Amino acid sequence: MSDDTNDQAGHEDQPVPPYSWYALSVLVLIYVLNFIDRQILSILANDIKADLGVDDAYLGFLYGTAFAIFYALFGIPLGKLADSWKRVRLMTIGLTLWSAMTAVSGFARDAATLTVARIGVGVGEATASPSAYSLISDWFPARLRATALAIYSSGLYIGGGVSLAIGGVIVDNWNKAFPDGDPYFGLAGWQAAFIAVGVPGLLLAMWVVTLREPVRGAIDGLPTPEDPHPFRGFMRELYTVIPPFTFVGAAARGAGALAINVAVFLGALAAAHVVTSLLQSGEGIIWAALGSVLGLALPAITDQWLLLAIGYYSVFCWASALRQRDYPTFMLTWGSPAFLCTILGYGTVAFMAYSASYWGAPYAERVFDVSKAELGFWLGGGGAAGGFLGVILGGRMADYLYTRTSGGRIWVVLFGLLSPIPFAIIQYTTDIWPLFLALNVVVGALAASALGAAAASSQALVLPRMRGTATATFFLATTLVGLALGPYMAGYVSAQNDGDLSAGVLSTLWITPIGMVLLMSALRLVPKANATVVERAVAAGEPGRMQAAS
Repeated sequence: MSDDTNDQAGHEDQPVPPYSWYALSVLVLIYVLNFIDRQILSILANDIKADLGVDDAYLGFLYGTAFAIFYALFGIPLGKLADSWKRVRLMTIGLTLWSAMTAVSGFARDAATLTVARIGVGVGEATASPSAYSLISDWFPARLRATALAIYSSGLYIGGGVSLAIGGVIVDNWNKAFPDGDPYFGLAGWQAAFIAVGVPGLLLAMWVVTLREPVRGAIDGLPTPEDPHPFRGFMRELYTVIPPFTFVGAAARGAGALAINVAVFLGALAAAHVVTSLLQSGEGIIWAALGSVLGLALPAITDQWLLLAIGYYSVFCWASALRQRDYPTFMLTWGSPAFLCTILGYGTVAFMAYSASYWGAPYAERVFDVSKAELGFWLGGGGAAGGFLGVILGGRMADYLYTRTSGGRIWVVLFGLLSPIPFAIIQYTTDIWPLFLALNVVVGALAASALGAAAASSQALVLPRMRGTATATFFLATTLVGLALGPYMAGYVSAQNDGDLSAGVLSTLWITPIGMVLLMSALRLVPKANATVVERAVAAGEPGRMQAAS
């Protein structure tokens, strides 16, 4: 065994200092608030639908695509910034932004304003997980990393559950006290709920900024010096991912690159037009506004498919630029079949899980004779408990299986894909309220078991300096596959079937075979990829003699 390997083993055996657990608890609190601000839309959906005159497809778009595209795209440059700047500062700024935009959502009077506010929430929340994943990887050794990531991820389920309980109580009490809106601003209950959950984040930001920044890579025996120019990389990534600057970035790589870039852009818009024409007529707010500014009669494209087309095009631009600028990182992420199968496989889990978790409250409110407060308490509490238990136990099981086989974590992701399905079918077809609640816990727990395993697997396939970028890429799968498509599809199917959310939610199960193929491929590819991280990085041009930590 080499001296470097002995040194890394020594770091592995060291006890975790109490401060790491304290810092992790603060990160969990941030993630709780993150998902309160994101998921509260679920309990408010029916009220928004009635007040703004929108349908289920728009509600799915608002929760999914409008948030997800900007969350995913800004996660790319912010992931790069998390790899080069102070992660605690970055998270503090993001927390302030998304909390402020959540409060702004409460003053929306139309669909356009609410859409813009939710886009702002997506941009702010894009700072959280790249920073947190990178911090956790520097606070905890590899042997506990999946567990620590699972504990952090529990904030997702706690926040999602708490949001329903808080939202239900606020809406019921506000509407009871002010049936015609409050006398000062005329705010309805759903608007007051947005404001009530947005303001506390501004206070939490003052606590978060006090966290100590760990030395990057030190816990793995690979201390990495700070980047003397951290914002250069951020601006470069921003320049390559936001149209129309993407054309300039492509032109800098040559005429051929520009031609391909323009062709992909036009192809994405053409595909969006075709899908819009096949599914529905008309155009979206954003597309119509663009046509008005340009003075052109543009072909019909709805906001759902416009933003999705821009999202996929922007990801292509970023990956193309990454390949040229940082070939080792490109090869260990986009160039790695093991990495892609892992993150896309988990994306199919998210496709179904996001749909069920978002539409659960609107479905229950339409089917069962319960108040919002009661619905929020039982559904939110059960969802939080199930998700928390599932993600923690799934993380522990992933670490346990990983010690026995290098593909052990992938088995947990596969379990999270398949095990919820029979219970979800019963949940969204029963007319028995207690059974619906019990199955909500079961489905949430089983689906949640995959998250820590998938996150740790993606982190294990890259070098320490690449973790922020790898996290951003991981969240591309969960957002552009899971969040941007799953809830919208369920809402669209529901809207086409007179508001039948049972048909909408269960329609998302079609993605299961795709997930199985991806994860079975990952089971075959990940063990070898884990064992050859350093060799592949060096072969791709990584300077120096590096080591990786799983």
